[in-house]
Amino acid sequence: MADAAHDSRGRHSDGLADAIAALMPRAKADLAELVAIPSVADPRQQPPEECRRAAQWVADAFSEAGLSDVRLAETPDGSHAVLGHRPPPPGAPTVLLYCHYDVQPPLDDDAWTSPPFALTERDGRWYGRGTADCKGNIVMHLTALRALGADLPVGLKFVAEGSEEQGTGGLERYVVQHPEEFDAQALLICDTGNAAVGRPTATSSLRGLANVVVTVSTLRGDVHSGMFGGPAPDALAALIVMLASLRDPDGGTRIKGLDCEGTWTGVPYDAAQFRADAGVLDGVRLTGSGSVADRVWARPAVTVLGVDCAPVVGSAAAVPAEARARVSLRVPPGTDPEAARAALTAHLETAAPWGAQVSVEAEATGSPFRAATDGPAYAALGMAMDRAYDRPMEFLGQGGSIPLCNVLAETFPRAEIILMGVEEPRCLIHAPNESVDPTEIERMALVEALFLREYANLHA
Repeated sequence: MADAAHDSRGRHSDGLADAIAALMPRAKADLAELVAIPSVADPRQQPPEECRRAAQWVADAFSEAGLSDVRLAETPDGSHAVLGHRPPPPGAPTVLLYCHYDVQPPLDDDAWTSPPFALTERDGRWYGRGTADCKGNIVMHLTALRALGADLPVGLKFVAEGSEEQGTGGLERYVVQHPEEFDAQALLICDTGNAAVGRPTATSSLRGLANVVVTVSTLRGDVHSGMFGGPAPDALAALIVMLASLRDPDGGTRIKGLDCEGTWTGVPYDAAQFRADAGVLDGVRLTGSGSVADRVWARPAVTVLGVDCAPVVGSAAAVPAEARARVSLRVPPGTDPEAARAALTAHLETAAPWGAQVSVEAEATGSPFRAATDGPAYAALGMAMDRAYDRPMEFLGQGGSIPLCNVLAETFPRAEIILMGVEEPRCLIHAPNESVDPTEIERMALVEALFLREYANLHA
């Protein structure tokens, strides 16, 4: 961190910036311990004991940081949430701190420059699976609480989820069954991040999700392409026609019955920066029209996640009788995911050529989310971010889904839900070589500490 930036933040933070800076070696050591635990919440990939070990690490750390009655609670999907609290001073509000300790699998180990489950410092960043998503946010919470110590002017409730990356919904169902354990005036969902390093941002919207699996059948079985190819309808070719129909000529999503012309009014997303963040190859054009922010945060986006057909190696000279694909549709706030899935299903059925038989299997949907940003918690957050970063807070959207946000919004309609964290685009979450910029952990810990103080003042 630049000395000038550190000095500037120190002048506005009542010594909290210096306290947090002094805690950063401990934060690095904590993150190294957490990253070393391969807490993938899928027993097919890692032993369940690893998630239990990570949960216990989190419970012990937050007990030491001053929370009361920290415990592991089993949720309906079998995962364990770490829960704790700290009672509020008289008349003070309560804030919920959220994070998750499970991580994505490392995918291709050979694609990692350094071992995925060993924190490695390189070019000023800390590499390893979970360094950003979401163990970096766990350490950010810890650092903020340690800096505040006994000087905590609000009540706290804490939850670390254990199966967020698997999307099995254990915590969402647990919240509905035990709402009293999560009731708070402000909910800090720390599983997102800034628009860029050093650019303070709150996430104000999340896209929802509607996935389907489409199967195309044209023949009773595969037939020899030399004897029957030509008039025999090729199921894979039919599927390709159907999938291609989901996009217009410039590559933008175009599904009958869906509004695909939405616009984004928050912080823009520079096209060159998007190309770099997404790793778009030289000479390859971005798909769709409108601004990048329009396309990634305000409009539906279709993606073909996978196709079942004969592999190239070992394929026979045969006309395929059947092919299928898994299709994902991200939907922006204002679009009902069930209606979007129905539109996607109808589009695929109508687009089938040659009278091909089509069946569409619906998968789970997730609702989009839009935060109300005009309350005292957002006012306090804006003040905290301005002091920590010396620039005003902006708003961005996220293309991903966090179903827990909708459950919390329905369960606690008067609470303010804030999405923030350390996961800026260069982190490459869910991909090989995930990393975090340690200055984002430091600054966002300062933001959180300042927020807790300022929110208490505004609420008084």
